[in-house]
Amino acid sequence: MYHVKLYNKISQIGLDGLAAEKYVYGEELENYDAILVRSAKLHDVQFPEGLKCIARAGAGVNNIPVDRCSSEGIVVFNTPGANANAVKELVICALLLASRKVVQGANWVSSLKGTPDIGPAAEKGKATYAGPEIAGKRLGIIGLGAIGVKVANAAVGLDMEVWGYDPYLSVDGALALSRSVKHVTDIKDIFASCDYITIHVPLTPDTKHTISAETIAQMKDGVRIINLARGELADEQAVAAALESGKIAAYVSDFASDCILAQQNAITLPHLGASTPESEDNCAKMAVYEITEYLEKGTIRNSINFPNLKVPYEGGYRICMIHKNAQGIIGSVTNVLAQSGANIENMGNRSKGDYAYTIMDVSVAPTESVLSTIKNIDGIISVRTIQ
Repeated sequence: MYHVKLYNKISQIGLDGLAAEKYVYGEELENYDAILVRSAKLHDVQFPEGLKCIARAGAGVNNIPVDRCSSEGIVVFNTPGANANAVKELVICALLLASRKVVQGANWVSSLKGTPDIGPAAEKGKATYAGPEIAGKRLGIIGLGAIGVKVANAAVGLDMEVWGYDPYLSVDGALALSRSVKHVTDIKDIFASCDYITIHVPLTPDTKHTISAETIAQMKDGVRIINLARGELADEQAVAAALESGKIAAYVSDFASDCILAQQNAITLPHLGASTPESEDNCAKMAVYEITEYLEKGTIRNSINFPNLKVPYEGGYRICMIHKNAQGIIGSVTNVLAQSGANIENMGNRSKGDYAYTIMDVSVAPTESVLSTIKNIDGIISVRTIQ
């Protein structure tokens, strides 16, 4: 039986993928093979020795100690694209909220409760909350991953002129992108030319404060910015100052900040990007699938820290090894197996940065002595068998 620790409430539709005859799951487990998590912070968690993988039901993994997991041979998965439609819909909503002052107008009307002739009184003040249409305006999208592509295509359908920037645009992303989207190769073109800017990239040292005092200065006066990806992608102090001066006409964020909340033309949402039942179901199903494929077959798909690898498995004796990406390790393993009389019948190997992952299907069950010898090879991080 495999044991799966839940660190957040996970959609039951996803958990239904954990077959009762193979899996036990719950929040109180002390020894477990896998973790399912959404937003719970795991940096201070002492993992049990038998932990093999962590699946984040969502895209960002800032709540997971990825470097420590890598050094301990723990595979970290995320669920790219599972929440893309939910975020796309909220971005379209944010475009309208940034333009039409809908939230400000609704709040003002609410303040009129009890006013005589409230209907005419409300209509009399509507000019204060007028705003432009988005059709015909230029939208710049920073990041053309699963979410960015969906936003781009939806915005084209709303008659916007769409520019996209992504130096790492995948083949699948390029094929899914509307031909009407202009793919620019310099992010400065987005800053200088677009009426609206929305950002959809992971938070890394390189992307932190992509929206900064320096980049805001390059933007058009009256630009409208949307950040539903990560709060730290924008320097909140710089954004607040630009809102105060009018350089930024509107800012819609999914991340609360005191200095942004103080600005009249800012709208802050309570991290609603992926908060739909459909998104939570999709993320949970994908995360559970990733865990079961890895535990039962050794397949790695959508890993943050180790290479993706799938070797068809038809039963038998499978050895899965996480190791340093260094010369000689595979040769040492094959020598050990050859000396034990085991023939390698199928094999796969992939590397990612400093790490590599190898699957070997062998003709006879490896003994504990053989596995111990493999584990002691310099550079081997973890070894497990599937049968």
